[in-house]
Amino acid sequence: MAGLEILYEDNHIIAVNKSSSEIVQADKTGDETLADKVKAYIKEKYNKPGDVFLGVVHRIDRPVSGVVLFARTSKALARLNQMFADKTIKKIYLAITQNRPPKVEDEVHHYMSKNEEKNRALVSISQRTGYKEAVLKYRLVSSTSNINLLEIELMTGRHHQIRAQLSRIGCPIRGDLKYGAKRSNEGGGINLHSRSLEFIHPVKNEPIKIVAPLPKESVWEAFDLEDI
Repeated sequence: MAGLEILYEDNHIIAVNKSSSEIVQADKTGDETLADKVKAYIKEKYNKPGDVFLGVVHRIDRPVSGVVLFARTSKALARLNQMFADKTIKKIYLAITQNRPPKVEDEVHHYMSKNEEKNRALVSISQRTGYKEAVLKYRLVSSTSNINLLEIELMTGRHHQIRAQLSRIGCPIRGDLKYGAKRSNEGGGINLHSRSLEFIHPVKNEPIKIVAPLPKESVWEAFDLEDI
């Protein structure tokens, strides 16, 4: 199907490279979702009658690009959901920031909540009622004269977590006006990319790593990313 970049596919799971304009699941905009596109792709490719089963295992924000994993069977969905809950899936992101982070590498701990009305994450350095722990690790991979590339391992999965935590340490993601960027990017996306997922296959019980190529934008081409 045109516009759908399949990264991995078998009878149990399917992973695609999401663009920064797509939504994973339905929202108030009513726009076609990535899940809908994947269902249509499976239905057409395998000539499936009736409804196609597709389990949404996780989501990434609309302005974020990169790998998104879906389950093609209920067994795979249940097992992947448990893996995400148990934090046994390694999630690596790449982010471009205007500001240099305070350290070359660090493990960042905050507590987070969500403002539903504004669809915005709230970040605290100390525990508060209703706030949940948020943890990520980052390392500064490369810098140019005006932008910095960070590799991030997401240890928990809170709403807007990477965006809000990086903003809290003074490094809002390029293009992310909601969390302190000075200007938007053309097209409305932000320079946060879900680079890879690494896990044990839910049915085959084999290690698997799925890597999403970067968006074809000049800002990413400023860095040599072959080893990431």
